[in-house]
Amino acid sequence: MNIPFLDLKTQYLSIKDEIDPAIQNVLDNTAFILGPSVQNFEKDFAVAQQVKYCLGTSSGTDANHLVLWGLGVGPGDEVIIPANTFIATAWGATLCGATPVFVDCHPESYNIDPAKVEEAITDKTKAIVAVHLYGQSADLDPLKEIAKKHNLILVEDAAQAHLTEYKGKPVGGLTDAASFSFYPGKNLGAYGEGGAVTTNDEALFNRVKKLREHGQSQKYYHDSYGHNYRMEGIQGAVLGVKLKHLNKWTDARRAVAAKYNEGLKGIDSVITPKEMAYGKHVYHLYVIQLNAGTLEKSTELRDKLKDYLTENGVSVGLHYPIPLHQQKCFEGLGYKKGDFPNSERIAEAGLSLPMYPEMTDEQINYVVGKVNEFFKK
Repeated sequence: MNIPFLDLKTQYLSIKDEIDPAIQNVLDNTAFILGPSVQNFEKDFAVAQQVKYCLGTSSGTDANHLVLWGLGVGPGDEVIIPANTFIATAWGATLCGATPVFVDCHPESYNIDPAKVEEAITDKTKAIVAVHLYGQSADLDPLKEIAKKHNLILVEDAAQAHLTEYKGKPVGGLTDAASFSFYPGKNLGAYGEGGAVTTNDEALFNRVKKLREHGQSQKYYHDSYGHNYRMEGIQGAVLGVKLKHLNKWTDARRAVAAKYNEGLKGIDSVITPKEMAYGKHVYHLYVIQLNAGTLEKSTELRDKLKDYLTENGVSVGLHYPIPLHQQKCFEGLGYKKGDFPNSERIAEAGLSLPMYPEMTDEQINYVVGKVNEFFKK
């Protein structure tokens, strides 16, 4: 049996009768950039995330930039970011001319550790980015207290967190602003690049809207610097259709995770993801950690399991094999291996198993069976 890491084709075929006419409508009306399909999606996504304002963008990376740019982050500023995240989180700061300052992640949530944030604050710190990684919310309340104490901006990177909840409320409107990604593999994925900025701040929404379209208040009248970060009409149409199915797909992901948890609970060397008491995990990724005592032995065990699953037709992933503080592009910041042990452990001993809402019990049982088979051997 071959188990893909995710199965976008099966998902497309399940909603083809809705998707195809939605795309055709954009073509018929030649509304290729922004337009009614994007406006309708923005309204619907704002409702889904229980936030006042949503602005569709050309990618999640661009949304990261727009959030910090709109909040006034610029050259000379520092932005605190978890070392355990996709690199696009850091680009939000660097594209503003600011310097990313990395901190370690919490050993159980895998998200930014509030206990590590305050010691990283300097007189140059302007903002904190709380990433809701793998589909689980960061612990926002202590971060809010720190931000308020030091008069800092607090924003969310919710690229992997569509419908994720923190203390009963959807993320995306719980801080100054948030950025989302609709990369095709996300829980809510476009058929190309796409992203969004969400906020409850009307003034910020208006600034970001202007920045998204060349800094113009009306066509050819440019009040400020800006860029072209507009969402395409076809992506708005696709996302509008898929959003109607997102609750159902989220429940299905959580059911897959529960079956994984049950099937893997008897393996001492496997640490399954923990859903923190303060939130609702939507399992964009299902990341296990291998534990063989030392990190070196855990990495060796992870790699052997990875190879075994691959040989037996199970596609797996590494999210992310090199933490940000060890990336070559950031070597000038002076970080070294050992600075952030929790992030390094996840990078070197973590393994992502297949996770998508269309997974059948047969597929889940096959993956679980092969993991158990590996350890029995």
